Amino acid sequence: MSMNYKALTYNQSLSLLTDFYEISMAYGYWKSKSDRKEAVFHLFFRKNPFKGGFAVACGLEYAIDYLENFRFDKTDIDYLSSFRGNDNKLIFEKAFLDYLGSLKFECDVDAMPEGTVVFPHEPLIRIQGPIIQAQILETALLNILNFQTLIATKAARMLVASQGTPVLEFGLRRAQGIDGALAASRAAYIGGCAATSNVLAGKLFGIPVRGTQAHSWVMTFDNEAEAFKAYAKAMPNNCIFLVDTFDTLKGVKRAVEIGKWLRQQGHEMIGIRLDSGDLAHLSIEARRILDAKGFPKAIIVASNELDEETIAGLKKQGAKIAVWGVGTKLITAYDQPALGGVYKLSAIREPNGEWKYKVKLSEEEEKVSNPGILQVRRYSKGNKAIADVIYDQKTDLSNGCIMVDPFNIKRRQSLSAKHDSKDLLVPVFRKGKRIYPNITIEKVKENARQNFDCFRAGIKLLVNPSRFPVGIEKSLQVLKTNLIRKARGK
Repeated sequence: MSMNYKALTYNQSLSLLTDFYEISMAYGYWKSKSDRKEAVFHLFFRKNPFKGGFAVACGLEYAIDYLENFRFDKTDIDYLSSFRGNDNKLIFEKAFLDYLGSLKFECDVDAMPEGTVVFPHEPLIRIQGPIIQAQILETALLNILNFQTLIATKAARMLVASQGTPVLEFGLRRAQGIDGALAASRAAYIGGCAATSNVLAGKLFGIPVRGTQAHSWVMTFDNEAEAFKAYAKAMPNNCIFLVDTFDTLKGVKRAVEIGKWLRQQGHEMIGIRLDSGDLAHLSIEARRILDAKGFPKAIIVASNELDEETIAGLKKQGAKIAVWGVGTKLITAYDQPALGGVYKLSAIREPNGEWKYKVKLSEEEEKVSNPGILQVRRYSKGNKAIADVIYDQKTDLSNGCIMVDPFNIKRRQSLSAKHDSKDLLVPVFRKGKRIYPNITIEKVKENARQNFDCFRAGIKLLVNPSRFPVGIEKSLQVLKTNLIRKARGK
């Protein structure tokens, strides 16, 4: 099923989905006649989310949709024309607003495909073009990629905890608004979830939709058996019974009786759902009852405030749960509500001039940015990734390279040209025109799975994961050091 983003963008300009300072700086560039300078920005994050060992890049298709529709329409210009300063005079000149009204997106964009496993300081996306455009894009791109990368990563961690048993995303009612729910349902599916309860997300993105019934259904009837039978009559080919409204194990036994009735009608009960109590104990007992009564194929679905730690704990206890319904703690990235991605200038030049590489300094070493027009090359041995190196795209790596740890320059690793390697940032736009192919969500999801399979188990540990080797190519590290010294007057 093709994706339909009109429902997400409301079929109107989203160019004002930005912070005011982006427009203020754009005006400053225009006023100082710097608007045609060409700039390079990179979007990246500094720490793996959830104290984990990896992240899963997500949100590129949303970003593409935003960029393809980038424009300032008349209502945008009319709104900006009303802004006044502290002297009650208009902030923006009419000529600048006319300039915005005629602005057409013309940047080059390179990005990591969705589903790529990514690490701190590696660019998820690179924007190159007129500085006034590249600057205005900052906030929206961060909004899109930060959130969806966070949710896709959380979903991948759920799959690690479940040891491959299916995880369903049930978070719509607890999501952060309509857009948050739709974006998160999509990202969770890309990160590894098998289905969603969000019917609109299913329609828009082609995600499988799953669901059972609520306690209110059972409570509507005079007794549990009557409720189960009514549901079985209504949906004989979709029967998963919620058994914990009154007494869980008695509910399992009643579900079995209706399951027998279903068989007489030529249908089969899919299974039961547990939503409260000691899920390990109840699932073990429920499995015993189902097997003893002739329903060895009936699955046990569990829900109730699950996250990766809870799922991993239940697996260790021997829980007989086949499917995990995860809501709040996935859809909201409960234990880390933001990825913390940033968008930094790394190079600038006059039209057709020489590039001047830029570095942002900080007292915190991890906040010192990397200069250049950056690319990331992933080296592999066999079918396993062994290291990522961040390098300037003008650097020739055909003979291999030396990778330097940015936080300990004495720690170095030689990467041979004999190793398999590939560049992770791929062309998406050239001069404002999309060249990136349309990719189905199933292929995106498969890309994520294949990416994940290329990494050893150590980085996937939920607690105290190992650190995947990521560093800076030697000549780029030397350039960075020299720029830092120059900026600090040393």
